Amino acid sequence: MDHVAARIDAAGLVLAAGAGRRFGKPKAEVLFEGERLVDRAVRLLRDGGCARVVVVSGAVELRVRGATVVHNPRWPSGMGSSLTTGLAAVHDTAAVVVPVDMPWLGAEAVRRLLTCGARLATATYGGRPGHPVLLGAEYFPAVAAEAVGDTGARKFLAANSELVQRVPCDGTGSPDDVDTPQDLAR
Repeated sequence: MDHVAARIDAAGLVLAAGAGRRFGKPKAEVLFEGERLVDRAVRLLRDGGCARVVVVSGAVELRVRGATVVHNPRWPSGMGSSLTTGLAAVHDTAAVVVPVDMPWLGAEAVRRLLTCGARLATATYGGRPGHPVLLGAEYFPAVAAEAVGDTGARKFLAANSELVQRVPCDGTGSPDDVDTPQDLAR
């Protein structure tokens, strides 16, 4: 008999606070295929199985249907403060984290993380770690302590690699991010 891992209860967490300096405007509000990147990220997490989604805003005030928006007043300091703000808002459950600028991620990657049987996991593509990332609430304080400047959970995950389940997500979408308007054209 095949064992199927129980589905973990996790909130989705979208990091959408940046000003998008290289892009020329905040990426959260950029339209891609008729949808703002922030709305696309919320849909990704909901379609993947997250009943609750938190969006961290900063450079611009966001209103997002189907999500709770929390403002990060320290957003200019980098992604680390946005991750910390988002984890504090989630506070009591696990979180599936995605940056707003990865419009090609697939909902199947979120589903795989939620059913992998771990409380600390990262999607992999071609064997390389990427997003989404699953963080159990018990890891939030340690992740937040390492999340400084433009470093999110990467430093914590690298230092605790023996605890991190790597979940193959090849074929579920692409982990490519959007830094410039030309990136959306590819």
